[in-house]
Amino acid sequence: MLRLHRCSFCGRPIQPGKGMIYVRNDGTILRFCSSKCRKNMLNLRRNPRKLKWTQRYMRE
Repeated sequence: MLRLHRCSFCGRPIQPGKGMIYVRNDGTILRFCSSKCRKNMLNLRRNPRKLKWTQRYMRE
């Protein structure tokens, strides 16, 4: 059974076979729908609740 995962940064659903998986040293699995989300979270350390294009911003 295929499972839809959510992006760890923006919250959008990720289709099976798409996106990227990043595993931290402590074993935490982060799933990203695009390189834009990956760069904003890991390199720039931005808060998704403060960016208008994320679904986490829209929920508040």
